[in-house]
Amino acid sequence: MTKLENQGLYVIDQKDGLSLEFSKLASMMEYTRVTTVAEVRDLTVDQLDFLINDEANSIGMLLAHLVSVEKAYQIDTFENRDFTDEDIKMLNPALELGDAAREQIKGKPIEYYLEELEQTRKKTIDTFGTLPDSWLFEQSPFWYGKPTNNYFKWFHVFEDELNHRGQIRVIKKLMSASKK
Repeated sequence: MTKLENQGLYVIDQKDGLSLEFSKLASMMEYTRVTTVAEVRDLTVDQLDFLINDEANSIGMLLAHLVSVEKAYQIDTFENRDFTDEDIKMLNPALELGDAAREQIKGKPIEYYLEELEQTRKKTIDTFGTLPDSWLFEQSPFWYGKPTNNYFKWFHVFEDELNHRGQIRVIKKLMSASKK
């Protein structure tokens, strides 16, 4: 791992503008994002678009997916509503990935993905700053009608990122091995 610039990265603590519970969540999300960006920030367009096989996801696709997942949870939790047809068009093909994503998500430099990630996260953190801690514990039905709360939903956002960061690391290794 490259040297990380943020001196407080390994401390889950109070964040300016956020309540204590939101600070804890934002601390974990920040660590996840910083480490994801460290994995991708120097990649070329060809590296971002590299496919292991015809059914694989590229690193660029996974970065776009991270943005779409976070936007989906912004709609679900901040707006407390189902997706409209317009939302689905905005979120896809990055949310679902697959053939359409392989066709459409390519040819963009890392700066594009980093800006999308940053702007989407800014909206999340700004909105967190307007909500009371009690909002995190509000429950609603989730997968298969099981109860969950907003805290778990936002944990799932960075859990998804951690999983995909692992995939990014594997893709980078396979990409390097294919050049040998």
